[in-house]
Amino acid sequence: MKQIALAALAAFIAIALLALAAGAFGHSPSAVLAILFEGSVGSSFAVRETIIKSIPLLLTGLCVVIAFRAGVWNIGAEGQFIVGGLAAMLAARYGVAASFLAAAIAGALWASIASLMRLWRGAPEVLTTILLNFIAIHLLGWCVNGPLREASGRYPQTDLAMATLPRLGGVHFGSVLALIAAIVSWWMLYRTTEGLRLRATGFNPAAAKFAGINVAAQIVRAMAYSGALAGLAGGIELLGVTHRLFERFASGYGYAGIAVALLAQLHPIAAIAAALFFGALSSGAGELQRSANISATIATFGQAVVLLAVVAFTSRWRKRDA
Repeated sequence: MKQIALAALAAFIAIALLALAAGAFGHSPSAVLAILFEGSVGSSFAVRETIIKSIPLLLTGLCVVIAFRAGVWNIGAEGQFIVGGLAAMLAARYGVAASFLAAAIAGALWASIASLMRLWRGAPEVLTTILLNFIAIHLLGWCVNGPLREASGRYPQTDLAMATLPRLGGVHFGSVLALIAAIVSWWMLYRTTEGLRLRATGFNPAAAKFAGINVAAQIVRAMAYSGALAGLAGGIELLGVTHRLFERFASGYGYAGIAVALLAQLHPIAAIAAALFFGALSSGAGELQRSANISATIATFGQAVVLLAVVAFTSRWRKRDA
């Protein structure tokens, strides 16, 4: 109950500060809140946009949840998202299922590079995953400016993917896959022996090792599963939304997943609500830019406020409980 209250308080503070910040620059706070509401849930179109924006956020949030539960700092969801999109693009000629499989495998392998560096050279994954993000970004840039550039050669982007996701009520089928991924992640973490081993590794690696758990194997598995989720997010975004690759393909979804995971208190089911909140914030910010000429990057400000509020309140409550 305390965790739910913390998340709700963090979300409320973020919205309140957004309104106050708008007021400081000459906009009516009440009008800003009304536009945010209208742009996120005020119409059937807005609701569909919120859900569509929530899908990659949910999957990258689950990516972070799984890794953090195992005590691994996977900050590389952005890069894993990108290589997932690249793999899905290459496999699209073989159909949607092949694209998703390729995206998940590519994300898992990309994340596993960090695991290999940790086990082989003792390199901290918080550093290697960030560096792998930059490699993925430049790899994408090379691909869309080189071998995968559209046939016309006009823009640094690929041609349209040869597969596309079916739509259900105006929302692409990726929404169903994301929900299934959240349920499966919850079941794996809290209803299986493997999930118990993974969480034990995250709580106390030394005690887990003493209990006979192969800590290194758990880290490798958690990173691979984590990367697969982020890679799948990239594949879904490609086939369901953008339909082509370009240099700004990731749009910060990998980093936003960290905010989703922390707001959800690292719980897979709570990540659904957290992703919807940030999806609503993002679609509402887009309406703010169109209607009030307020930059849509205000959504990033909201994510930062949520992160700071969650960290601050969590630290204070832990000190009080101690």
